[in-house]
Amino acid sequence: MGKIRVRKETGKLQFDFFYQGVRCREQTLLEDTPANRKRLEAFMAQIDKEIKQETFDYQKYFPNSTNLARLGEAEGAIPSPRKTARGSDCPLLKDFAEEWFLENEVAWKISYQLTIRCTLDKYLIPTFGDKVISHITKGEILKFRSSLAKVLNRNRSGLSPTRINHIMTNLRMILNDAADRFQFSTPFVGIKQLKVPATDVDPFSIAEINLFLSKVRADFRNYYTVRFFTGLRTGEIDGLQWKYVDLEKRLFLIRETLVGGRIETPKTPGSIREVQMSGPVLEAMKRQWEVTGKLGKFVFGNRNGEALDQCNVTSRIWYPTLRFLGIKLRRPYQTRHTTATLWLASGENPEWIARQMGHTSTEMLFTVYSRFVPNLTRKDGSAFENLLCSRLNGGGHEE
Repeated sequence: MGKIRVRKETGKLQFDFFYQGVRCREQTLLEDTPANRKRLEAFMAQIDKEIKQETFDYQKYFPNSTNLARLGEAEGAIPSPRKTARGSDCPLLKDFAEEWFLENEVAWKISYQLTIRCTLDKYLIPTFGDKVISHITKGEILKFRSSLAKVLNRNRSGLSPTRINHIMTNLRMILNDAADRFQFSTPFVGIKQLKVPATDVDPFSIAEINLFLSKVRADFRNYYTVRFFTGLRTGEIDGLQWKYVDLEKRLFLIRETLVGGRIETPKTPGSIREVQMSGPVLEAMKRQWEVTGKLGKFVFGNRNGEALDQCNVTSRIWYPTLRFLGIKLRRPYQTRHTTATLWLASGENPEWIARQMGHTSTEMLFTVYSRFVPNLTRKDGSAFENLLCSRLNGGGHEE
């Protein structure tokens, strides 16, 4: 479905649509006003209708367009080499990928749009962009996947299996959609995702938490107290606003999260929840109210009342404090894992913990965290031994 967009360079409206697998942009001299948009959208709707009915005459609408030669529709024009080469209506991947993106972006959050855009521009289009989408083979896909493992990230290490799987999922979605539309067999049959290593869980001990909170910069002590004892995700605490804090009922209302500097709704329905405040957290929040309660909407904002820059906080506060104290370096996300293990170790109800963490079930708790809880991970058989003794040796044996 075509759209009316604004060309950044001129501020004028333009048509943006796909025809014969080719992305076509046609400029106008009209300013971006509601009246002009309404007028062009009517034309765009008619063009879409004629394209679907296969009655669209490009030269009739855009007689002086440079796209006519590309499409082979100008009078006396040589048929498009691209069209002849593929022998069908299947487009190049770069053209279909753009159409696929335009059709689906309305259903995606902005953060996900940016992620998909990055994957297209950085990986998929440079590799497969000039290939006819129906000609891409399984061998080429597997070779591409292997090459991703050699791509260095910010830490000068190869892309993780998780990141590679995400890239491959986008390619799979594009090829499967194209295969359905243009009636060819998808080359993704039989290609499985890479195995992802178990979640890296390395919680802090109570002693480490006490040491950290006693020495961390004073203006971040409340922030890290909340991180260590609530299990909030990074985006949830960084995007936390005072309107979602109920000090009287001792609750955090998780309704929004900070992603890429933007406030968005949580990733999953289960992430929308109420998180209870323990005593230390409540006291930290009361102190924080005196600092930011009347300055801005964010609970933990910067001096301008804006949301924290997590990369800046991590590099200037988190890691320097750990190094100074000689505490093992861990990612800030380990504060969430720490909360989960402390809750489990204290004997809290697993279903309550799952709700606090934003999980839909208790499965992850016992899969990921149980090995850190002594009373759930005995390996000496003592629990079973005590059961047998109580039932067999003390007259407790049941027939």
